Amino acid sequence: MRSAQSDPYRRLLSAASLGISAMCLATLAPAPSTASSHREAPLIASTPSLDNTDLYAFVSPDASDTVTVVANWQPFEEPNGGPNFYPFAENTAHDINIDNNGDAKPDVIYRWMFRTTYRNPNTFLYNTGQVTSLGDPDLNIRQFYTLQRITPSGTKSILRTAQVAPSFTGEASMPNYGWLSNQAVTSAGADTRSFAGQSDDAFFADLRVFDLLYGGDLSKVGHDTLKGYNVNTIALQVPKSDLALKGNATRNPVVGIWTTTSRVGASMRGKPGAMQQVSRLGMPLVNEVVIPLGKKNEFNATKPTDDGKFAPYVTNPEVPKLIQALYKIPAPATPRTDLVEVFLTGVCEACGPVKANLNSQQLNKDVAKKSFVPSEQLRLNMAVPPADNPNRLGVVGGDLAGFPNGRRLADDVIDVTLQAAEGILLPNPPAAVKTLGDGVDSNNVGFRHSFPYVALPNQASVNQN
Repeated sequence: MRSAQSDPYRRLLSAASLGISAMCLATLAPAPSTASSHREAPLIASTPSLDNTDLYAFVSPDASDTVTVVANWQPFEEPNGGPNFYPFAENTAHDINIDNNGDAKPDVIYRWMFRTTYRNPNTFLYNTGQVTSLGDPDLNIRQFYTLQRITPSGTKSILRTAQVAPSFTGEASMPNYGWLSNQAVTSAGADTRSFAGQSDDAFFADLRVFDLLYGGDLSKVGHDTLKGYNVNTIALQVPKSDLALKGNATRNPVVGIWTTTSRVGASMRGKPGAMQQVSRLGMPLVNEVVIPLGKKNEFNATKPTDDGKFAPYVTNPEVPKLIQALYKIPAPATPRTDLVEVFLTGVCEACGPVKANLNSQQLNKDVAKKSFVPSEQLRLNMAVPPADNPNRLGVVGGDLAGFPNGRRLADDVIDVTLQAAEGILLPNPPAAVKTLGDGVDSNNVGFRHSFPYVALPNQASVNQN
């Protein structure tokens, strides 16, 4: 546990005076420090290449007329996991879904589909010599992808044979991996860029929380369990107008975003051979600790239009009760209607008990409010400019460009969510709530300053770290 640098509640009042309430931090995820969506459901844990682990969305700090979305797959990639390393799954749709009118249906879908090729199938080697470029003949295993933009008016292929940055096999094989990774940044139209490749896992957290919430001993916090692991990353940078309702980001700045993984031949629902959704991610921590074990697979296969059936797990969350039992911090009274507002509707004065405007699609001027459907999404108000001095605590730290108004790579979603879930936004919260945190305040490596922003993948074995 660490001391609060200042009173979070005062910071919330300050933000509210700007008309964009920091009370939005009462997110769906009433959870202690835990991974965002790593191995969160029984079925997806057995198929890690299909597991979408984290979603980030933010106004690009060096191109503020664009939005960057980063989505990760395949958790806990040990850097030296040869000889096959970590390809993206084939026959699989990796989708970023955009809802700009609040009807819980995607208005724009960006879809990546991958295929794998081998220069020499008669060797076990991923690369047969030193690789100095994506076109190097010594790069034996290569992946390519198509990128489609899907809207109700049709499907457009905006990339057809873009190449994936290879897994980092080591310095002997790839002495300038940063150059290889940057080569995989591909133009997909005016002010639109795509990237697919391996990166350091940007999420930082102490996962020992699953040991009975540290067994009642918070002196154990502070170990970044994800340090040293990699993930497979898809990143997209597009003009705000490409996402906004009617293409007008000034009148309609709020969008909702979620990622899905759909597999050909999956059998969770529907006919064999059909494309079936097997994983889903919007706000961090939802399926991990809010949805009960018996409903996790169902949540992963559910469309946002059906999210109302999960509301009871939000209004009566489990984790605050566990914390009360172990640490004697009183759980906030239920039902948690404040969490329902942020989870299902976004924050706006007309949405529910949190009387402030931040990131509900109902704030868009051209929305048909009668068609609005509550659903779980990561919502971003694109009108909020990037912060000159980002605060890891996002809105609760007085930084309105941060989580949960979207999510940046360096946002400390664990500390923010834990304090909010334990009542920091309610009148007279217990003093202990203001000091809660997992003791992990930043990623173990720095991020890139330009697209795709994610850090290069780690090479050292995790057991060496």
